[in-house]
Amino acid sequence: MGLGEDWQAVQVWARLGKDVLTLAEDGAYTMIDAVSLTVEAVHAETKGRRIFTVYDYPEFIITDPGAVAFFKYFTKQNHE
Repeated sequence: MGLGEDWQAVQVWARLGKDVLTLAEDGAYTMIDAVSLTVEAVHAETKGRRIFTVYDYPEFIITDPGAVAFFKYFTKQNHE
């Protein structure tokens, strides 16, 4: 089951948080700002509801600096 099937998003939540970015072969990492999405969807046939999270779809974690800046701008958070 996935969003690509007969699911229609009805609400999306976006949250700013930290995500781990692996930087080196030795496993060193750093924490970077990321926007995480949570999607509530309704199934077209059964009308059942489901919440899809970053655990279901890791691509719901958006680390693009432009997306993070956009989120911060519209939520009036300090720009770094």
